Amino acid sequence: MNAGNLYGGVETLLTTLARLRQLCPGMEPHFGLCYEGRLSRELEASGAPVYLLGAARLSRPWTVWQARGRVRDLIRRISFDLVVCHMPWSLAVFGPALKASGQRLGMWAHSSHAGTGWLERMARRTPPDIALANSRFTAAGLVNLFPRTPKVVVHPPVALAPPSTGMATRSSLRGEFGANDGTAVIVQVSRIERCKGHLVHLRALAKLTHLKTPWVCWIVGGPQRPEEHAYLGELQQLASRLGLSERVRFLGQRDDVAGLLAAADIFCQPNETPDSFGISFIEALAAGCPVVTSTLGGALEIVDDSCGRLVKPGDVDGLAASLAQLIEYPEVRHALGRQGASRASELCDPASQMTLLYQLAKADNTGAARS
Repeated sequence: MNAGNLYGGVETLLTTLARLRQLCPGMEPHFGLCYEGRLSRELEASGAPVYLLGAARLSRPWTVWQARGRVRDLIRRISFDLVVCHMPWSLAVFGPALKASGQRLGMWAHSSHAGTGWLERMARRTPPDIALANSRFTAAGLVNLFPRTPKVVVHPPVALAPPSTGMATRSSLRGEFGANDGTAVIVQVSRIERCKGHLVHLRALAKLTHLKTPWVCWIVGGPQRPEEHAYLGELQQLASRLGLSERVRFLGQRDDVAGLLAAADIFCQPNETPDSFGISFIEALAAGCPVVTSTLGGALEIVDDSCGRLVKPGDVDGLAASLAQLIEYPEVRHALGRQGASRASELCDPASQMTLLYQLAKADNTGAARS
C-alpha cells in the first residue's frame, strides 16, 4: 500500500519489486495506490496487478472512508499473505480497515521516526503484525512507534546489473553533457531538496576550478513541488555566481539514470540531514562509481573507505578535498569503483532481498503476497 503522490526512493523500490518479480517466482506482488501517475504507469507497464483506491486525504475524512471501503472489498475478493503499508501515512489511512478484516499487516519504514508527530500518533493506533525497516538506522527509530512489534531490517532490492553501455554509447552520453573521455564526470542523482546537499556540493566544486584535470558535474533530478522549483532556481543562480555554469549541468528528471551513472566517474551527494538508506548510493556503486557522501544516517551502512569517501555534513573544504583526490587520481577512483559492485550486491542483491520478503510474507499464511 502506498498513499503518496510523489516519486522517490519508495516508488523506485515498488517498481523494482514489480519488474524483477521473476527472481522470486513464489512471490506475487500486488500494489494498492491512492494516486494515478508515474508510479501507477510504471507498475502497470510491468504487468503487475495495480489497484487504484482513490485519493485519500486525512483533511477530507469521506475520502478516507471511501478508500477503506475499496480496501475491504479487495480483501474480500483476494487472499493475501501480508499487506505492507509503506510509511505511517499509508498505515494511518488503511491500517484500521485491514486489521478489521483480519488481514495480516506489515509496515515498511523508509525513514526514522520519533513517534511524536500527529501522523505517527495516528499510525500507532494500529500496530502492525511485523515492522520492516530499510536500514538499521531506520529500525532504531521504530521502537518509538511500535515498541512491541517484531522488527526486521530488509534492505531494498535494487536492480544491480549495469546497463550494456559500450564505449561508444558512454562517449556519446558524456559528449552530450560537456565531457570527453579525459574529463572526470561527477554526478548527483536525487530529489531536488535542501537536505540532499546541493548547496554544499556546489560550494565545494567552486574550490576545484584550479585542478589540472578537467571535470564537469551533472545534477540529475527534477522538482516535484513548488518549493522544489524555487530551490532549483536558487541552485542555478548559485552555480552562475560561482562561475560554474559551464561545468555544472542541471539535467532534470531522467529516465536513463542507469546509463548516466555508467557514464560518470564519481557520485557525490553530501546530505545535510540523515537519509534513512540511499538507493541512489547502491545504484552508483553497482555502476562502478565511488560514492562521496556525509557521515549521516543509513549512508554509514553503505559507504566505507573500500568504495567511497565520507565527510562531515556541511564541510565544504573536506568535501572539496575528497573530490579533488578522486578527480586528480583516476587510479584511486577506479580501485574504489571496482569494490562498489560487490558492496552493492552484498547489501541489496534483488534475488536475496525478495526471497527474504517472500519468507516474511509466508511466515504464517498461504496465498498471494502483496506490497
